[in-house]
Parts: sequence; structure tokens; C-alpha cells
Amino acid sequence: MNTENKYFGTFQWFIYLLANSIALPIVIGNVFDLSATEISTLMQRTFFIVGLSSFIQGKFGHRSPIADGPAGSWVSIFVIFASIGTQQGFTMMETLQTLEAGLIVSGLFLILLGITKWVRHLLFLFSPIVTGTFLFILAIQLSGVFIKGMVSIDSNTGQMDGVSFLLAIFIFFFIIVLSLKSKGWLKNYAILLGILVGWSLFIIFGKGHRSISISAEWIKLPEIFPWGVPSLTGGVSVTAILFTFLLISNTFAAISAAEEAIPNNRGQFHDKLNRGTWIGGVSHLFSAIFSTIAVVPLPATAGFVRLTKQYRIVPFLFACGIMVVISMSPSIVGLLASLPLPVASAALLATLIEMLGIAIRSLTKQPLNDRNITMIGVSLLVGIGIMFLPEDIFNGLPSIIQNIGKNGLLVGTFLAIIFEQLWKQKN
Repeated sequence: MNTENKYFGTFQWFIYLLANSIALPIVIGNVFDLSATEISTLMQRTFFIVGLSSFIQGKFGHRSPIADGPAGSWVSIFVIFASIGTQQGFTMMETLQTLEAGLIVSGLFLILLGITKWVRHLLFLFSPIVTGTFLFILAIQLSGVFIKGMVSIDSNTGQMDGVSFLLAIFIFFFIIVLSLKSKGWLKNYAILLGILVGWSLFIIFGKGHRSISISAEWIKLPEIFPWGVPSLTGGVSVTAILFTFLLISNTFAAISAAEEAIPNNRGQFHDKLNRGTWIGGVSHLFSAIFSTIAVVPLPATAGFVRLTKQYRIVPFLFACGIMVVISMSPSIVGLLASLPLPVASAALLATLIEMLGIAIRSLTKQPLNDRNITMIGVSLLVGIGIMFLPEDIFNGLPSIIQNIGKNGLLVGTFLAIIFEQLWKQKN
């Protein structure tokens, strides 16, 4: 790889890490009624954790170019706990403190499973059908987040901003056409070009401004426990332990997808999973200490790698280092965070197509006989269907039931695991 391509590769990885880090902190900030300043500092801490976690995973963990990012699966837990906390009389900040404790519990459990290598004894749970179900439901869940991000509200009319939405749709299809029809560097840098073109169009049409609180400080280290000291409860402990199995499925899916997307990357899967699991636990502890959404290896990275042909680890590690350094400058964070949310969301939505393709290929690795079709159908229908239930339908039930019942990704994946273990295939 020549120097020019290495620089472009590093820049494109940096933009990808950045784009994955912007949307979900804004979602969480709005859910928990955080101020503009609090959202800005949350975004700064998120950038720091994303860069740090991605680097240590790429260098010491699974050692593959897989971006870590705020977990869409954890966002669902945050949203559910915000609702439950309000019902139980907790303030938003008290709820966030219990979630910090949940991240610590989950992180310690992941470290234990990875260091002792017990995680390999759980591999039998993650058949192609389970992995495919997880990736399929995750893609559907994230598509909802990204499409909502593509829809912005006009501050003057209070209605949907049609121009912004049409521009976002244009960016989405621009990236797809560029990745399918173009060749060479145009194909490899489709996402980067899509984001740059989209950002330019938003500025030209007067839609590029976003109100972000920018600090006057040149350098600012991330705060420790800005949400307060973690507060452990029984409900969050049980939820975190159950959710850890879903996180293992996430890491398994991310490494499997990367092996499929990156040429000559197969081999030593158990070692990659062990290292990736305990490093993921360390990342969860960092996420709790610096009060952010937990970051996880993103299975959608495989879609980005397929689109861009960014197979090398060195540009990826450089981009992670830049992300860490940039996060310590509040002014630069404020500038980068002005990337319009519809642009970032449209670009990320385009990467889900490849992720969905990996899910479908995983689901169809085994013959589609009556058993497998029934398992896949029930798991997907129930898991996805739960996403459309009214938010208050589980009100009044024990908190642990609410935590599980409201999470379609958790329910769908566990259904696939249970079916796979109880309904054995006849030889």
C-alpha cells in the first residue's frame, strides 16, 4: 500500500469511527434530558472511549480492523431503564448511576470469561442460525435508529424537514451506487466521499448548522464518573449478567463477519474470541469509569470493509490514535460533531446492507428444512415484533421482566439459542 492510500485509508477509518460515534450519544442525551453542554461532553468522552477501545482491541484483542462503537444493543437497555427508573421514582441521574454499575458487572463478567477461556465452552450456543438471527435483528434495530437520524425536524414549523430528508436519501443511494458501479479508489472510498458530498450539500442548502456547545479550553481530559458514583441494584445486576451473553454473541458475530469480509483472515478463532472478550470487558469498565454508553466491536464494520476494501490493520490503528488525541480537544470535537446527523445516519445505513447480507448467508448455511425455517421464523418474528409494542405495555411488572421483555434483540437471540439446544436435528 503506497503512502497516499495509507493516508486516505487512515482518514476514511477515522471518519467511519467518527460517524459511528455521533448518533447514539445524541439519542441518549435526549432520552435522559441532558443539556447541550452535557451532550457535548458525553460525545467527547464517547470519542475517547471509541478510539481507545478500538486501538486496544486491534492491537491486543482480536487484532482485526473492527471498529468499536457505542452499542445499539446497550442503547435499548439505557432507554428501557430510563422508562423504568421514572416509574420507580428515580431521577435521570440516579438511573444513569445504576447503569454505570451494570456496565461494571458486565465488564467484570466478560473479563472472567475471556481470561479463563470459559467463553470457548459457550461456543456451542452460537450456531449459524443464532449468529444470523442476532445480526438480522440488530440490523433491523439499527436501521430504525439510522432512519430516525435521517429525519430532522424543522425548528420553524415543527414538522419534518423535507429538504434534509431528501438529501439524506440522496446520500444513501449515492454511496450504494458508488460502491456498486465505480472502480478503484472511487469504490474504496465510497463512504468517505458520500459523507463529504453530503456535508457539502447540507452546507449549500443551509442545513449544515447544529447547535453544539464548544468549550474555550484547548485541552480537556475526560472526566471520571461525571454521572456520579455507580449505584448497584438487583435488577441491573441480573440484567447485566443476562445481557453479557448477548455481548458474547455480538463479539462472536463481529469476528465471524470480519473473517468472512477480510481475505486470508481465518484461523485462531478461539484465541481471537478469548482476547476480544476480555478486552471487551476492559472497554466496559472504561465506559463505566468515563460515563459513556458501552462500546462493542461493531459487526457492521464488515460491511464497511467490504465496501471500501480497507483490510490493513495499520491505517486502522492510526485512525484510532487520532480519535483519542482529537477527543481531548473540546473545540475540535465541537467542530467534528457539527457533522449533520442525517449525513452520518445515511452513511451508516448504507453499511447495514452488507451486514444484512452476512446475516442472510449465515441463516442459510444450513438446509432450510421445516425445523430450521420454524426456528428462524419464530425468533425473527417475536424479536422484531417486540420492537413495535407500546413502551408502557410492561408497566407494573417486575423490573427484570420489563428489562428483558422490552428488548427484542435479547428475546429473539435467546429464542434462537433455546430452540437450537432443545430441538435437536435428526441425522
